[in-house]
Amino acid sequence: MSDRAQKRAVFVISVAAELAGMHPQTLRIYERKGLIDPYRTPGGTRRYSQEDIQRLKLIQQLTSQGLNLEGVKQVLALRDELQRLRAKVAEMEKRLDAVTREAEQKMRELHRSYRREIVVRSEAWPDIRRPSP
Repeated sequence: MSDRAQKRAVFVISVAAELAGMHPQTLRIYERKGLIDPYRTPGGTRRYSQEDIQRLKLIQQLTSQGLNLEGVKQVLALRDELQRLRAKVAEMEKRLDAVTREAEQKMRELHRSYRREIVVRSEAWPDIRRPSP
């Protein structure tokens, strides 16, 4: 868990269980099964964040719809992977926009340099295509 998530992990197990509408033992079972990973203080006390509470509510919703805990675990893994991929796509889009802007700027600079290098043909070759007197 990141430092930021640790700071937001403020609920002890009894409060987290009440907020999620579950028994504290259910939270311990879910942790053993790998469905939830609460922050642990240096003394070993579980601390739950608001994100953990939301995850517990999702687990409860999925089990009430008939999924067993292994199915819930797979759904949560897919959900986590989807969030990770969405974040990666957003980062890649941001980088692509920056590279596109840079390429467009370089292209504009290149086009401006062409204008300075263009020489009108009649000035460069005065004898070409001039009518004979």
